[in-house]
Amino acid sequence: MISWGVIGYGALLSAIVAAVLLVATTRRQRLPVAITGALAAAAGPLAWNSILRATRGVSFFTDAPITVFPVSWQDTGSAVFTLAVGFLALSLGPLRTSPAVRVVTPAALAALAALLVDVYLY
Repeated sequence: MISWGVIGYGALLSAIVAAVLLVATTRRQRLPVAITGALAAAAGPLAWNSILRATRGVSFFTDAPITVFPVSWQDTGSAVFTLAVGFLALSLGPLRTSPAVRVVTPAALAALAALLVDVYLY
């Protein structure tokens, strides 16, 4: 069972990696987009892992038998939740006047950060 400390650690790391990635790749409204993406990268894994903890979803933590990319359903769920939260937060927040195609890229980068942190750092 995943502990609250590990959930918090993963959410914090995801937020930091997403912020760095978004600052490095965003041109328009760099700081608001990076902050929003970082918050989404923390909220997505926090929500998903809280659900797994509450439902005792231990079978979601089984890694794929791929040495270079041992992704699990738990890792994937963190990325999916981050993508959803990120897209909503960015489209209602700093990128509200932007077309969807410009919102999806930073949301996807935040989700990628959450996925990579989940797969490789905890």
